[in-house]
Amino acid sequence: MNYAYMLRCRDNSLYCGWTNDLDKRLDAHNKGKGGKYTRSRLPVSLAYYETFDTKEEAQRREWQLKQLTHREKEALLSSKDPGGSPSS
Repeated sequence: MNYAYMLRCRDNSLYCGWTNDLDKRLDAHNKGKGGKYTRSRLPVSLAYYETFDTKEEAQRREWQLKQLTHREKEALLSSKDPGGSPSS
C-alpha cells in the first residue's frame, strides 16, 4: 500500500508527503529523521492520508496536495476524516 499524507506541525503548518509505510514515516518525522521542513516544527501529527495501489499514484497525489493553498488544505481536512473518506 502507498500513501499520500498531510501532517500538522506544531506551528499549525501542514506538510505533504508520500510513503509506503505510514506508521514508520510518521515515527521518523517525529524523531527528526523525516523531511527537513518538519525537523524544526516537531511534534507533528497525522492530519490526513489517502491510499493508493502504486507509488506513482501516491506521488502524483502528493504533488497535487502541495499545489493547494493552506486554506484549500484546511477545507479538505474539514470535509474528510483522517483516512481520506467523507466524514459523516
